[in-house]
Amino acid sequence: MLLPTPTSRTPVARSTAAAAIALLALAPLAACHSSRTGPYAPQSEALRDTTKAQRLTQEAAAIIDANPTKAEKLLREALGADLYHGPAHNNLGVLYLQQGKLYEAVGEFEWARKLMPGHPDPRLNLALTLERAGKTDDALAAYTSALEVYPGHIQSTQGLARLQIRSGKADDRTPKLLDDIALRGEDQRWREWARLQTLKR
Repeated sequence: MLLPTPTSRTPVARSTAAAAIALLALAPLAACHSSRTGPYAPQSEALRDTTKAQRLTQEAAAIIDANPTKAEKLLREALGADLYHGPAHNNLGVLYLQQGKLYEAVGEFEWARKLMPGHPDPRLNLALTLERAGKTDDALAAYTSALEVYPGHIQSTQGLARLQIRSGKADDRTPKLLDDIALRGEDQRWREWARLQTLKR
């Protein structure tokens, strides 16, 4: 899903065959100062330029489908300006996921998840990536985590219910998830799917 303005909290869906991939262009978020490992060098507070990182992330989000190579370059520049800008990590993860680089995508979504503790999108994207990698239990946990930080998040609700049913791991939450999708699903296809699954149960 694309959050089109720095202040918007209302997601706009971007559908894929399985579910939405969340793209972010958000206002700066507080830095997470815990120690981290990964491909990035530590960065001092004085060297961070969050405004530049936000601008570059928004530019990348605007062209991510039309020009993924340039979008990746802009996102890397954004992280050079502010290593702790969560939306840039999330969007870079989206690019990696689209390219099938699942290991790299997971790394970026983990960064974004830690830097954006109250936002469901990195958790949703992490779940989609883990699901694609065949890590069903981990994907179910990531969908659940997205719903814990944002109860009722419809894309996460859809992802969790779909994977529970597909993997044969439906539980006592599944009927409520299906009822929610039948009422509020992203589109008619999702609503009809949920109603059909409810009739089968």
